[in-house]
Amino acid sequence: MDQAYLTKLMEQVASGKTTPEAAVERLKDLPFEDLGFANIDHHRNLRTGYPEAVFCQGKKPEQIAAIMKGLAEKNKNVIGTRAVKEDYEAVKQVLPKAEFHEDARMIVVMEETAPRREGTIAIVTAGTADIPVAEEAAVTARALGNKVDRIYDVGVAGIHRLFAKLDRIQSASVVIVVAGMEGALASVVGGLVERPVIAVPTSIGYGANLGGISALLSMLNSCANGVGIVNIDNGFGAAYLASNINRI
Repeated sequence: MDQAYLTKLMEQVASGKTTPEAAVERLKDLPFEDLGFANIDHHRNLRTGYPEAVFCQGKKPEQIAAIMKGLAEKNKNVIGTRAVKEDYEAVKQVLPKAEFHEDARMIVVMEETAPRREGTIAIVTAGTADIPVAEEAAVTARALGNKVDRIYDVGVAGIHRLFAKLDRIQSASVVIVVAGMEGALASVVGGLVERPVIAVPTSIGYGANLGGISALLSMLNSCANGVGIVNIDNGFGAAYLASNINRI
């Protein structure tokens, strides 16, 4: 950010030549921070209400550490997805408050821990094997300021387990359903609640599951209304969408 530009803009606001709202609109398009190997988008929070998240897979640990350190200087909560222990150890060196959520494969730095949104996001899994993807959604939703209710292992093979938790699911503002195999749980939940349902197909299943494609197609062909679908194993994307819905 050019300091002279910012000073001039502040003077215009102070003198009444422009409004604070107009100044914010102009600031939304200001430049990024160039680290040489990455361009940190510090203004994403201003544009979208959420800071940039770091997709760690494919990056070197030292690159992840530098990016997250830069983001943490201007944001209270910073997350890194698809991380491994080696990535976390590098981040911990520069951000001592960083935490590693092994099931979720996420690194999280949270300076603001209290949920900022009133509604709850229920995260429902068909089986225990779907929990890693569900945890990515849960940790992301918490970092974005939402209350989370985890309801795990309630798949259609023992549907009475789902009915036993139905009151909690129906009381949520948004429901994320995580399921592999044939992905039937999303349709069942979609037919039982009046809230938005976000379905996450997982790559869990035998050969005919085709790495999650069978679950994805089943969810896309759901006859239940109000069910939206994100990509295979994309717990992060589901939580981001759920948080957007929850803050409306």
